[in-house]
Amino acid sequence: MKNILLIGGSKGIGRALAQQLQFETNLYVASRSAEDLGDLKLTHIPFDATQDTLDTSALPAELHGLVYLPGSINLRPFKGLKPEAFESDLQINFIGLVKVMQTVLPQLTAAPQSSVVAFSSVAATMGMPFHTSVAAAKGAIEGFAKAFAAEYAPKVRMNVIAPSLTDTPLADKFLNSEEKKEKAALRNPMKKVGTPQDIAQMTAFLLNEQSNWITGQVFAVDGGMSTLLVNG
Repeated sequence: MKNILLIGGSKGIGRALAQQLQFETNLYVASRSAEDLGDLKLTHIPFDATQDTLDTSALPAELHGLVYLPGSINLRPFKGLKPEAFESDLQINFIGLVKVMQTVLPQLTAAPQSSVVAFSSVAATMGMPFHTSVAAAKGAIEGFAKAFAAEYAPKVRMNVIAPSLTDTPLADKFLNSEEKKEKAALRNPMKKVGTPQDIAQMTAFLLNEQSNWITGQVFAVDGGMSTLLVNG
């Protein structure tokens, strides 16, 4: 079975992905807490992406897949954002990704072929008010992924998923009432808010050999929000 590492996979999309992969892979999850993982078949590694260096001693010599899940949703007017807010979003979304990838690069390149999946946002391409900080951080991921994919092809594939608003703990303050969920759904061409399973299924596909001719791509898994104008 393939060896797959999830960074920050204890909640939301990460937990949904872990549920899907637990019986078909050797699954490793590096996260701050294992509280929500107790019922799953995996190896947990204590890890905080904002301050720790990943301990690779529990990992196998080969990694066939890496998924980086930590992120932020920091929506505020630009005039109220200090440079420190941009630095914080870059650290959790992008710099953390770079550090982890450099740490496990020997394991990724030791496998016959490996796949890396990271996460952007619909805001990186659409131009949405109050999204300057998160859009900048997610845009860095998209540019990095394409350059990395070019440098390490065909040994390591890297792709990015760019969701719209998804019902995860990270987005709770935007979806913490039925009224908010209904309004968010109405803004989406598919008239629904994304679920962790929607994103996990695409992630699993990009880790799978069925996607072995796909690299350097950004996939909008967003209900059509980034390309369809149906509410105007």
